[in-house]
Amino acid sequence: MMLPDMKPLVGISCCTKLFGVFGMANHAASDTYIRATDQVVGGVAVLLPANGDCADVETLLGRLDGIILTGSRSNVQPALYGGPPHLEGTPEDAKRDAVTLPLIRGAVARGVPVLAICRGLQEFNVALGGSLHQRLQDLPDRMDHSTPMQPHPRVRTGKAHAVRITPGSWLHRLAGATEIGVNSLHNQGIDQLAPGLAIDAVAPDGTPEAVHHTGAGFAVGVQWHPEYDWDRDAVSRRIFEAFGAAVAARVAGMSAQAYAAD
Repeated sequence: MMLPDMKPLVGISCCTKLFGVFGMANHAASDTYIRATDQVVGGVAVLLPANGDCADVETLLGRLDGIILTGSRSNVQPALYGGPPHLEGTPEDAKRDAVTLPLIRGAVARGVPVLAICRGLQEFNVALGGSLHQRLQDLPDRMDHSTPMQPHPRVRTGKAHAVRITPGSWLHRLAGATEIGVNSLHNQGIDQLAPGLAIDAVAPDGTPEAVHHTGAGFAVGVQWHPEYDWDRDAVSRRIFEAFGAAVAARVAGMSAQAYAAD
C-alpha cells in the first residue's frame, strides 16, 4: 500500500544505446519524458531497462502505477508481427521488445495506465496482435512521416501536419477540437489494427495517429511526440495531465481497497 504522501511510480521504457568512445551498451530514455513525468504527471520516473529475458515483468506490474512507452530510432522486430525483414541497416532493439510487449499485455490486463508514444504506439499495436507498415514513405498515397533533417530542435519537432480526430473519442474530449497539428518523427505506422484498439485520430493520408484500448481503464497511444512541447502546447500538456489523472485514480482506488481490507 502506498502512503498518502508518496508519489506514484511511473515506469518509462528505455532503449539499448551505445555511448562513449568504446560504444558501451547503456539503457537510455530521453530527458523529455522525465521532465513531463516530474512536472505534469506528478510521479516519480522509474527507468525500465531494456534487459530482455532478465526483466521481471510481474514485479514491475506489481510496483508501477503507470507506464510511458517512449519513442526511439529503433523499430519493432518484424518477426513479432509476421512482417518481412527490415531493410539492411534498420535499427532494432530485441531486448526492448522482450520487455515492453509482455509489459503492455500485462498492464492492459491489470488496468495499469499506459501512455504509448511513437515507437510505443507501434509496440502497443503489435503486443495486442496488430501489424505495422515499415516505411510509410515508400507506400503509394502516403506522406513522408519521417524526422525532418533540421538541426534546430524547434523546427525538427515542430508541427508537421494536422490529424483528424474521431468525434466523441477520448482525444476529442481532451482537445476540444476535431483537428489539431502534430509533429512527425517516424517511419513506421499501424497497418492492421490490433483487436481491442480503436482509432482516435488519422493523418491526412489515413495513417492512424492515435488509439485507445476499448476494454482498459486508460491505455492510449499517439504517433506523435507530446513530450517535446507540453510546456507550450495545450493539447500536449493535457495528454500528460490525463495520464497523470488516471495514475492518481488507480493509486487512490488501490489505497481504498487496502484500507478496506485492514
